[in-house]
Amino acid sequence: METTINPSVDLHRDDTASKIGMWLFIFTEILLFGGLFIVYSVYRFRNPVAFHLAHQELSVTMGFINTVILLISSATVAIAITAMQKHNKKLTMIMLGLTLLLALVFMINKYFEWGAKFEHGMYPGSELMANLGHGDMLFFSLYFFMTGLHGVHIIIGMVLLTITLIKVKSGAVNAGKYQLLENSGLYWHLVDLIWIFLFPLFYLIH
Repeated sequence: METTINPSVDLHRDDTASKIGMWLFIFTEILLFGGLFIVYSVYRFRNPVAFHLAHQELSVTMGFINTVILLISSATVAIAITAMQKHNKKLTMIMLGLTLLLALVFMINKYFEWGAKFEHGMYPGSELMANLGHGDMLFFSLYFFMTGLHGVHIIIGMVLLTITLIKVKSGAVNAGKYQLLENSGLYWHLVDLIWIFLFPLFYLIH
């Protein structure tokens, strides 16, 4: 009997391996930021007063707004995945577009927040920072490095989501083959999770 192969099925595709690979990548990212959180905790323990005073220079309101934005974006990307599973291509595209818009708003807010610090000369290597105490310098160095690294992850996530959106529109990502969408969603949830830890560490420290 002759076996008929469906041409729409990619025999070389391994969705399970793809998902495992993404989870392994996420695990390495958690190790990276986990190490940074430990470094932060050690320096905070050694410089409690300086860290407390330095954090007052940050805008809790801005940090809270960015937290809400990322939480909503995490929900929209989850809705996009569910919509794709239910063969709702239009809703998937809308939710991905909304996620990208929220990510852009986050980066704009971060730009203005960082801009205000640079305008006042409060950044690593500046003359003002050189005149501050050791604890203050450690706080702001960690702040710029860790939030900057998170910002890089935001940009990477936006690139992944944009590629996914394009492929959804073209039909390359569909209800029968949406692993790219799922992996992009997992990565975006990682970005949100990292910020959930960064926000209280830097903005709500006591």
